[in-house]
Amino acid sequence: MSLRRFWQRKPKVLAAGGQADQGILVFANTSEVIRAEKVLRAEGWPIKVMGPPPGIQSGCDLVIQFPLMKKLELLRILTENRLSPLQAVPVTGPLLKPVDLFQVKDFGRYLMVRAANMKLTVDKETRMIVNVSGGGCPDVPYLAYQLVGQTLEAAPRPRDLGHTVCGYALQLAFEEMERLCSR
Repeated sequence: MSLRRFWQRKPKVLAAGGQADQGILVFANTSEVIRAEKVLRAEGWPIKVMGPPPGIQSGCDLVIQFPLMKKLELLRILTENRLSPLQAVPVTGPLLKPVDLFQVKDFGRYLMVRAANMKLTVDKETRMIVNVSGGGCPDVPYLAYQLVGQTLEAAPRPRDLGHTVCGYALQLAFEEMERLCSR
């Protein structure tokens, strides 16, 4: 079933307890998700970019999780910024639950963060980026060339270098790595 047809169906039941407190915004493409995230974060909204529920994944998809009680306000802001999600629906059970984008693997001296399909590996002692891999976008080799051999502090931000979903995912991995290494 296509992503568009899946979201044209209406959910029939609410989550256990009778209410869903989170919703997801589904967009036609990743570029729209990235634009919507920028707009909503600039307005101070508590949103989270996540992977789509497993039943509707179709490649490099992303969704935005948001507080369901704020749906109308969020949709108004998106409309004002010429962004139209395909659907804004409540998370009504495990089949509609978005997937966390991050996976962390500790290799002793090295720490790897995976965000979507992009992986960033850092030497925990020196904070040096030792590997960038994953994804299938054309800018991945360039991103790796620019980041490997740099410390987290000196490295350029992936979002300033790349303009694809892989660059976006690498930025998320970079930010998560900074958070983990600052503990």
